[in-house]
Amino acid sequence: MSEPSPTRPKRRGRLYRFAAALLVLCGVAAYLVVQYITGGGGARGCKVVSASGRGQSYEFTPEQAANAATIAAVGTGRGMPRRAVTIALATALQESGLRNIEHGDRDSLGLFQQRPSQGWGTERQIMDPAYAAGIFYAHLAKVPDYTGLPLTVAAQRVQRSGYPEAYAKHEPDAELLAAALTGHAAAALTCDGRPQRSASATGPDAVRTALVRDFGRDALQETGAEVGGTPVPSPSPSPSVTATAHGRTVTVPVSEGARADASGRTERERGWQLAQWAVAHSSALRIERVSYAGREWTVGSRSDQWRSVRSDGAAGAEKSLGAVRIVTGQ
Repeated sequence: MSEPSPTRPKRRGRLYRFAAALLVLCGVAAYLVVQYITGGGGARGCKVVSASGRGQSYEFTPEQAANAATIAAVGTGRGMPRRAVTIALATALQESGLRNIEHGDRDSLGLFQQRPSQGWGTERQIMDPAYAAGIFYAHLAKVPDYTGLPLTVAAQRVQRSGYPEAYAKHEPDAELLAAALTGHAAAALTCDGRPQRSASATGPDAVRTALVRDFGRDALQETGAEVGGTPVPSPSPSPSVTATAHGRTVTVPVSEGARADASGRTERERGWQLAQWAVAHSSALRIERVSYAGREWTVGSRSDQWRSVRSDGAAGAEKSLGAVRIVTGQ
């Protein structure tokens, strides 16, 4: 009887290894395709540039931009200073990359990887970006002298992370984003505005509901306005404004005279925050044009910049009245 050939097991082993390598390669390729389609893995649609002219910039996806704008709006709507917004943004950059993810270490969830088992809220609440940001600020406000602490120390007092030093590396980007998203840097944020397939609600009503959700119940004085998510305690109410809608347009007056709002911002800064919040949410809410203070962003080929508009007519009236004008798609 002849002995089995020793080459057969070797050949079979090589085939198994080849098949395993092929499966891994297919998995990686599928992951990259999904990341590209969903806005991860390098697909960019929004950009923030430094107002100082030093060339610093930050590029991110529409999903990340909308989440960052919500974090900033929740902070200023509760009277938190710009430093608090910077701390919150740096924390979310480290914990989730500004993505509202449904997984994490143990039962961690959402933008800040908060844990239901540790009293941060229910899973549904934590997955609401406005709630998650609000509860983060509520905890941050209890940290003594948090504005004077190093960012990584202040963030760690809230998060209790196993890697507290990791927050520091995000501080430059967080400062850049906070400057634009609190209105300190004018016309600093742009997006390409490509509509998201997941956008379920569009039009003026959706814009006003999102404003209330992010800036707080006092953001719009409207009877019957719906507020998304779950309210969280706020240190101080946001200044009240009104919003009117005609056709596809929402006009948000921001004029408060010379008085600064609860977070210390001027009328102009508050207006630019609202304007750039709208641009950050342009993909999700299908916003096509935003105007403020003689500048205008329009979806499309020129969406990489804010252009100057003539000071007469409607644009001039908006400039003098201190109003943000948001035009939605069909």
